[in-house]
Amino acid sequence: MDILKEVLRKQVYPAFGCTEPVSVALCAATAAKALGKQPDKMRFFLDAATYKNGMAVNIPNTKGEKGNLLAGVMGALLARPELGMQLLSAATPLMVKKAKALIGKGGAEISVEQKALPGIFIRTVVKYGKSGVVCEISGTHTHVSLLEVNGKRLIHAPVAASGKNRELERALAKLTLKSMVEMAEAADAADLEYIAKGVKMNLAAANAGLRLKKVGNCLVDLQKRGCLTDDVFSSSKILVACAADARMDGLPLPVMSSGESGNQGIVAILVPYNAGKVFKIKKEKICRSIALSHLLNAYVKVFTGSLSPMCGCAIGAGIGAAAAIVYQRAGADIKAISLAINNLISDLGGMLCDGAKSGCALKVVSSADSSIRSAQMGACGYGITEAEGFIGRTAEESIQNLAYVSNIGMGKVDSTILHIMHGKASGLKRKLRSKIAATKEK
Repeated sequence: MDILKEVLRKQVYPAFGCTEPVSVALCAATAAKALGKQPDKMRFFLDAATYKNGMAVNIPNTKGEKGNLLAGVMGALLARPELGMQLLSAATPLMVKKAKALIGKGGAEISVEQKALPGIFIRTVVKYGKSGVVCEISGTHTHVSLLEVNGKRLIHAPVAASGKNRELERALAKLTLKSMVEMAEAADAADLEYIAKGVKMNLAAANAGLRLKKVGNCLVDLQKRGCLTDDVFSSSKILVACAADARMDGLPLPVMSSGESGNQGIVAILVPYNAGKVFKIKKEKICRSIALSHLLNAYVKVFTGSLSPMCGCAIGAGIGAAAAIVYQRAGADIKAISLAINNLISDLGGMLCDGAKSGCALKVVSSADSSIRSAQMGACGYGITEAEGFIGRTAEESIQNLAYVSNIGMGKVDSTILHIMHGKASGLKRKLRSKIAATKEK
């Protein structure tokens, strides 16, 4: 197996909109296509992390509408699963109107699946008359693990039993930092061309996001005021913030993902790209460094899971970006790369993921800053060692220790955050009802 090619094929792809709501839409589209009719009733069951990630992020082509439920209904109305993670690029204003009308009359509901296995889990039930289809996506954002039409099972491919899905994960788990560097150095012309395509795609997103009055634009203003210097730190933070602003605002353009996450793709790709550009690194070496960044992000996710309670932009993409920058400067210096990874984990380990939303731009800024700083320190021979905190004897061990904290120590984080988010939503609904009642009394 060519692990790099498999990572690029399965985890590094263009995503149109936040990957969790789009995955819900894809599940619904698969179910609706199998139904063969436009469903009049839909029900969605999501794991807590997927539910959390889609609550507050804007959906592309909706003029600022939010939520997994709307995304799912739009997916069912589109019924074009062949579009994959770019499904919502086909949405129209009329379709959005129809989806909102169906939700308004109670034709679609959504809830958290409390018994879902760890990782992504989306179950969609669509009905029309006496006909019904059940579709499940689990393990990855695109893996259809179950499809039943009127009780007849057409697909049954649980992730645990799916050799194709587990083979890559098992191979990644056996990798060492040294082997990942060697894979990046062995990347062929097709790999490098595809990586360069991701750079171009994410730069386009950053350019679009700069026009928004959000985090990236504020950083530019701070720089003009003299509060930020014009250096690799500031230019990288502005770049990733603008790209995240565009994505979280639902602008209708794709972003190249990493580890199946668009925001992680922004960090894993644009931070090494910009650092390489500032330090005048050759284009080919920049692309090879980004290959290493993708591999490390994929490696981290083997241990933390596809959706961790910790921010993946920090503990996955940030690790990849830090290693990539050291590789640009020092080549296959495993000790220096290890020190950089340990520095970043010591700095950002524990940063919470509270769902996809505009605030993610702040987290990618922190990740960019730490990855560059950690890399520069590592390249100079300084790094946090196993004598401190959860840092291990090797970078691989540090990553696995961090995953242990995430999976065991933070097991209740997602449900706790969801409880808070639901409480806020209930409070807003009460305020809205009170305003309506007060208006009627007048």
